[in-house]
Amino acid sequence: MQFTPEEAVHHLEYNAERSHLIIPEYGRHLQKLIDQATVIEDREERNKAARYIISVMGSLNPHLRDVPDFQHKLWDQIFIMSDFKLDVDSPYPIPNKEVLHQKPERLNYPQNFPKYRFYGNNIKYMIDVANKWEESDLKNTLIKVIANHMKKCYLSWNKDTVKDEVIFEHLYELSGGKINLQTTDEELSNTTDLMRVNKKMSNKTQFNNPKIKGSNSGKTFNNSRNNNNNKNNNNRK
Repeated sequence: MQFTPEEAVHHLEYNAERSHLIIPEYGRHLQKLIDQATVIEDREERNKAARYIISVMGSLNPHLRDVPDFQHKLWDQIFIMSDFKLDVDSPYPIPNKEVLHQKPERLNYPQNFPKYRFYGNNIKYMIDVANKWEESDLKNTLIKVIANHMKKCYLSWNKDTVKDEVIFEHLYELSGGKINLQTTDEELSNTTDLMRVNKKMSNKTQFNNPKIKGSNSGKTFNNSRNNNNNKNNNNRK
């Protein structure tokens, strides 16, 4: 049957004029099949049509077609796409429309607005754990690890140097005045030495690791080799 240009324009269907697709992933043709199966009067023919539609839906994911959980999902989807108007014999419990459209309860997300956000919430959690521990060498080691990690976090967000005393003041404030690394000169010296050693070890690891991009090891090696070549050339002259 041929149409004139005016008739062809009249028979065009735009998506804005079509019915809403409940699950767009299956496309409009499958939605039309479900709509046709819904109005079939004979129940046996309606069940047969529903099983055929399920096989078509499963063909989109053949590796999951015969999995029981996936079959259950397909039957739930065919009822959802029919707006729960399809009356067929399902091998699985038919989902409830009210339960499906029920909104979940609102989650109460923790609203933490720390003063020093660059440290993160994990640092505050570690400090709280350290406050609960009894005085021991293990607690002192944990506090020093926390202080060292705080310094790394500070430098990762603030591209500048920072004195250890600033970290100690922040740690004292975040701990509620329970952790004070500046009580004695000996503790201050030990903590500062530890943080300095950790920094050296970190730099040494980066220097010796050829996989780290941006390392200065290659530049240093090339500079030393160039210097040796220049010395040899001067000796020959």
